[in-house]
Amino acid sequence: MNHPLTDVTRALGGIAYGGDYNPEQWPRDVWREDVRLMREAGVNLVTVGVFSWSRIEPRAGTYDWSLLDEVLDLLHEHGIAVDLATATAAPPPWFTRRHPDARPVTASGTRLAHGSRQVFCPSSPAYAEAADALVTALATRYGDHPALVMWHVHNEWGNHNALCYCDTSADAFRAWLRERYETLDALNEFWGTDFWSQRYGDWDEIDPPRDTTAFRNPGQELDYRRFSSDALLARHRAETAILRRTAPRLPLTTNVMGTLEKKVDGFAFAAECDLVSADHYLPAADPDGHIDLALNADLARGMAGGRPWLLMEHSTSAVNWQPVNVAKQPGETRRNSLTHLARGADGLMFFQWRQSRAGAEKWHSAMLPHAGTEGRVWKEVKALGAELASLSEVTGSRVRGDVAMLFDWHAWWALELQARPSDRMGYLDAVRDWYEALWTLNITCDLVPPGADLAGYRVVLAPSLYLLSDQDADNLTRYAEQGGHLAVGCFSGVVDAYDRVRPGGHPGALRELLGLVVDEYLPLREGEHALLDDGTRVQRWTERVEPRGCTTVRRFADTADGGPARGGPAVTRHAFGRGTGWYTACRLPVPFLREVLRTLCAEAGVVPVVEAPHGLEAVRRTGEKHAYLFLINHTPETCRVPVTGIGLAGGEITDGRAVVPPGGVVVVREERRTAPA
Repeated sequence: MNHPLTDVTRALGGIAYGGDYNPEQWPRDVWREDVRLMREAGVNLVTVGVFSWSRIEPRAGTYDWSLLDEVLDLLHEHGIAVDLATATAAPPPWFTRRHPDARPVTASGTRLAHGSRQVFCPSSPAYAEAADALVTALATRYGDHPALVMWHVHNEWGNHNALCYCDTSADAFRAWLRERYETLDALNEFWGTDFWSQRYGDWDEIDPPRDTTAFRNPGQELDYRRFSSDALLARHRAETAILRRTAPRLPLTTNVMGTLEKKVDGFAFAAECDLVSADHYLPAADPDGHIDLALNADLARGMAGGRPWLLMEHSTSAVNWQPVNVAKQPGETRRNSLTHLARGADGLMFFQWRQSRAGAEKWHSAMLPHAGTEGRVWKEVKALGAELASLSEVTGSRVRGDVAMLFDWHAWWALELQARPSDRMGYLDAVRDWYEALWTLNITCDLVPPGADLAGYRVVLAPSLYLLSDQDADNLTRYAEQGGHLAVGCFSGVVDAYDRVRPGGHPGALRELLGLVVDEYLPLREGEHALLDDGTRVQRWTERVEPRGCTTVRRFADTADGGPARGGPAVTRHAFGRGTGWYTACRLPVPFLREVLRTLCAEAGVVPVVEAPHGLEAVRRTGEKHAYLFLINHTPETCRVPVTGIGLAGGEITDGRAVVPPGGVVVVREERRTAPA
């Protein structure tokens, strides 16, 4: 049975290529130029209607289909397929004027005004009614239009309105809590409300965790994060139900935000989609942004369950929302795009097709820039389209890692609440450090939730799991017992799913697996450090560990420079069942962490994709007949990598070596090495 994205790419004739198309921003005489240039650039798919609610429904209940009718027919006439958006991400002015109480409210009580996108409370009945009516009308009119190949539900759920603290949200929160806990006694127990005299005697006494005099109840705040994500998920489900009922022939997706945001549970949204799509934008201030790119791509693939996925948005050059919006260097757009392709994307889309003349995103780059067809960006866009057409055989193949890295929005939310031992323990900092260490070894990993089926992985990495549910703890324990190799980062396993500290000593649910007890957490101040016994300097965090069966691999130095945990274990290994459990009692720097993971992976039989120079990224996709090796050079030097196969793009293969130029990408077709799943 084909995956829905494979069906889409087959209909398109290859890799999906295009971007958001917003014809409402331009006069009609521009539209024909657009489709002509789309064909010239190799565009075969565009997303239409993301922010067009005010055009489609200029007055409540009155629809104007003239623009969409003409644009969809025009695109179809020129062989360009459409991903039609439900347009619900930007309510029009008439809606907020008619329903002022539907506007979101901040934790301090400020009701936000109309004037941007996503100006709605996710729990608002008025918004639900208006959005459902719009989606029903769209699906009824266009569900059978020949241009459409998929639905685009909403846009970046919760990007700007993830948390609303209005009275409507308060009522919805109470209903959510009743369903979750059933009784107030249970809620009081799980939230620990006997602390600070917070015990509730009536459901109506419970409010959202609005601004207050001191620290908010962490159990309440964590649940509000969950409720808020679920409130948006309920809206997503409502829209998808309408589309599946009214236009069932078309698959649907929504663009999740990956590691860019902690606002919603991306795995939960991905599970409700026929195919997974994600947005990714490089942080311009990060010289190693290509590692962040790889991390986001692997997470998107994890959300897709290892199947091909769609890159719904990235940029051809600079964005408009960072402090300094740095333009991409020549060749960087191709390198970024092919990296996403290497890591499982079967479609590469941009925001947007034509760069805006007005509005908040007019300085966001596009496929067709302000400079038109004479500038560098357009030439690179056109060249990329031609190259992707030549790589169409890659579609449907998959990336398979021997290593899983655990990623959990709930652990992220809990770690970064108020009143933790240190506010310097950022969740993404830990994930990125561990990922970078693995990336530099050219070992591919899948990013999966802690409750995923881990049986097929030789190594599982848990960089940061401050919160760990009983079920997920059991999953990790079974994995190690049955022969898996698990490595756990510091300050993990500490609390249960309700942010309650596990009794009996840290790290709580993982004590037996790791063969140790953490006597005390010893965070470091800004500017402080501690030395390990080999001279490695660690910052931010240390722990005093008492071995209970584990072997010490590295210690804190037994001198004053060893910090508050001087002389104690810093890295440990414990034989558990048929497997092992490793633990790091500090925030290790990436070079040291790389050596720990190198040792662990070698012990588990995990090998790099290829042996390559540092800075040469290698990823393999495997299909029915062939494998495809992507070699991506992030160095200023030419790299030569031993390969066996035929070059498809980007460079030469001479004497059994692929020659990868500085900043270049080479794609090699190999004979299939592993059987497809």
